[in-house]
Amino acid sequence: MKRTIGFFLLLITALLPVVAQQVTWSYRLIGDNTATPSIEITATIAPGFHLYAPNTPPGGPEPLVFYFDTKGCTLDGKPVANKAYTKEYDDVFEVDQYFYSNSVKFTQKLKAAAKEWQVRAEVKGQVCDDTGCYRVNGSHTFKGKAPMTDAVSKEAEKLADEEKARKDSTVNAVTAMTDSLQSAEGLMMPAANMSGVNADKWWANVEAEINVFKEDPVQQSRSLWYIFIAGFIGGLVALVTPCVWPMIPMTVSFFLKQNKSRRKSITSAFVYGASIIVIYVLLGLIVTIAFGASALNELATSAGFNIAFFILLVIFAFSFMGGFELTLPASWTNKMDSKVDSTTGYLSIFFMAFTLCLVSFSCTGPIIGTLLVEAAATSNFVSPAVGMFGFALALALPFSLFACFPTMLKSIPKSGGWMNTIKVVLGFLELALALKFLSVADLAYGWRIMDREVFLSLWIAIFGLLGIYLLGWIQLPHDDKQDHIGITRFSLALISIAFAIYMIPGLWGAPLKSISAFSPPMYTQDFNLYTGETHAQVDNFDEGMELGNKLHKPVLIDFSGYGCVNCRKMEAAVLTDAEIKNTIDNDFVFVTLMVDDKKELPQPVVVKEKDGQERTLRTYGDKWSYLQRTKFGANAQPYYVIVNDEGKPMNHSFEYEENIPKYREFLKKGLENYAKSVKTNN
Repeated sequence: MKRTIGFFLLLITALLPVVAQQVTWSYRLIGDNTATPSIEITATIAPGFHLYAPNTPPGGPEPLVFYFDTKGCTLDGKPVANKAYTKEYDDVFEVDQYFYSNSVKFTQKLKAAAKEWQVRAEVKGQVCDDTGCYRVNGSHTFKGKAPMTDAVSKEAEKLADEEKARKDSTVNAVTAMTDSLQSAEGLMMPAANMSGVNADKWWANVEAEINVFKEDPVQQSRSLWYIFIAGFIGGLVALVTPCVWPMIPMTVSFFLKQNKSRRKSITSAFVYGASIIVIYVLLGLIVTIAFGASALNELATSAGFNIAFFILLVIFAFSFMGGFELTLPASWTNKMDSKVDSTTGYLSIFFMAFTLCLVSFSCTGPIIGTLLVEAAATSNFVSPAVGMFGFALALALPFSLFACFPTMLKSIPKSGGWMNTIKVVLGFLELALALKFLSVADLAYGWRIMDREVFLSLWIAIFGLLGIYLLGWIQLPHDDKQDHIGITRFSLALISIAFAIYMIPGLWGAPLKSISAFSPPMYTQDFNLYTGETHAQVDNFDEGMELGNKLHKPVLIDFSGYGCVNCRKMEAAVLTDAEIKNTIDNDFVFVTLMVDDKKELPQPVVVKEKDGQERTLRTYGDKWSYLQRTKFGANAQPYYVIVNDEGKPMNHSFEYEENIPKYREFLKKGLENYAKSVKTNN
């Protein structure tokens, strides 16, 4: 059966946590210059959509949530809607749904407690229609004045007493860092009651100091080369799929027959190849512009995105295996064909290239999507475009190459059953890769449904079945009957089965370094006989700094992430080295901060970024990501840095590089500089 890509676009849209345009927000202040002002938040809802009420029962859609940060005033009750919600039973969620249509206005009453007051309001929720659901949010800062009446004075005294009690509270003293005001530089300051040196210094910006130690900046170019090579390999794989391979001789023959001049034929082929590159690079740029590099990194670790991609890859895998066929809407390709016929010259060739991109989507879509996700995780603004350039270059080269040397067309293998085998193999690989995306969401939210042994068991089954398939012991719907198998197919089957056997010891804790980038971390395994891992002593920056002060040791900070592939590689390939492990365990306080940790902070806090934009930190991942950006001026993971008891760097940062001797030198130099700083301070 055939399905259009529209279904999958709706699926992703329903799950991705991006800001939709189905709701517009407007804000109004009522009763300024009075002791009892109010604020109004109006949601204008697009036709056909439902905005779910704050008291929507659990188990269904996401309810509307209001956040208010007040200064000089207090909230009087909760937001009140100007109309009743619609109640309707939902057969899918099996709960009642409370929602609003068209528009709804919420009024929040206030009590002024100062001559000038301020409220920052933030609202988050979900809207749905018959095709999908979307996250929505809005924010606005209200400012007003109030006459100093007796009522206002009493409210101010009450507010002051509550603030004093809050500051004296032991619990709030511990978490004061996340609730404090920002310094002049916009940095969030830690709790002031911690022992040792002035704790404000721990959060102070040290970019200038760390740049003194920095070596030649090669890390960024290395990550871009990695993305380019990954894209190029993906393009080579896409070439030998049934959607692209048959197009090579057809397209090249068309150019040769259309142009009597050999020179014009070659020029047309090169324009065709260049058009393919332009189309895919534009796709990479559009993805970056739409989300931004920092948002891409956050998106790549969000549960909604990873679950959506998991589902999408499973569907693609079953399609590759012959379960059903995926095609783009016929109107899209027909429209491109008509453009080819109605235009001339190089523009016509561009539309031919666009047609190829559309027609080949069922084979190239999973490869492109996986590549874009990998590029997003690098936090580099140009990574998606670089990855798409590598992919398109590999895809475009054969068309230009065979146009220059047309006699080579006779030597390329003809289309046949071997191409279906490649599709099925890709299906198995997509199925294995899908589990990685589910694992990222599982780790970020702590669900523990995809622990390491569960993940490895599924991979062992997948690659074992792939080997059995290649041996011809099982057949799928579109396979030709095999009387015998060739050496290539037998070799691939042998590799797949051997790989499945290789993973079996991992069920008892073997490190399996070759797949450490994909499998969940070792600590998620219930039964583990392996003891060679390096573990963080604490997972909180301030606690780590305080421990370093007490033990008189430098602090090694590891900015990591549950969805960070390179972090797992470093942990398995470098931190397991016996000498490195011994040095970290004995000479450092090791702190690991997960920038995609979804555990909520005791209380949200609004901070100012360097560009002046305000942002609300709600999770510990937000907090550690903010620390990395504001203190060290970095946003990539893994990111290792050594600091002394004042929070100042003792060496240059160390990013992803599987180089054991270099990491040893990084630790050694940090210890030497720490010893010098101690002598200087004494």
